[in-house]
Amino acid sequence: MNMSEVRINKSQAGFTLIELMIVVAIIGILAAIAIPSYQNYTRKAKFTEIVQGASSVKLAVETCYQEQGALGNCAAGSNGVPALIATAGSNPTTVDVGSGVTAASNTAVTITMIAKSNDTVLNGLNYTLTGAPGAAGTSNAISWTKGGTCLTASGGPYC
Repeated sequence: MNMSEVRINKSQAGFTLIELMIVVAIIGILAAIAIPSYQNYTRKAKFTEIVQGASSVKLAVETCYQEQGALGNCAAGSNGVPALIATAGSNPTTVDVGSGVTAASNTAVTITMIAKSNDTVLNGLNYTLTGAPGAAGTSNAISWTKGGTCLTASGGPYC
């Protein structure tokens, strides 16, 4: 009777080395997939501040165009359009110096938002919006096109 109890206890001793190695391998595979996905997710989440910063400048340009009737009058720092961010102390946490309306003519306007180059997550990615006047009779609407390195960055697009 003592022998049968020993055999029962020995067969229920625990996990084998192979079973433990399989569990470790599964955890390793899941981590290899999850870590890059998480890094892309955090980069996309952080880049939303850049996109939101551009939306306020975009609204100012659209308002200027409605009031002035020409995109050439909507340069940075004129007719209600904010000036370019010129000093490091006044810019938001992720937008670099030189962000804002970077070009304006009667045929097109370009808004460029640049992520800080010393940011380890965004690494100087930029986001551009290029606006062109809409077709005649569209109530002075502007047609916007997205661009920038945020569209072509590895793991992207982030904007």
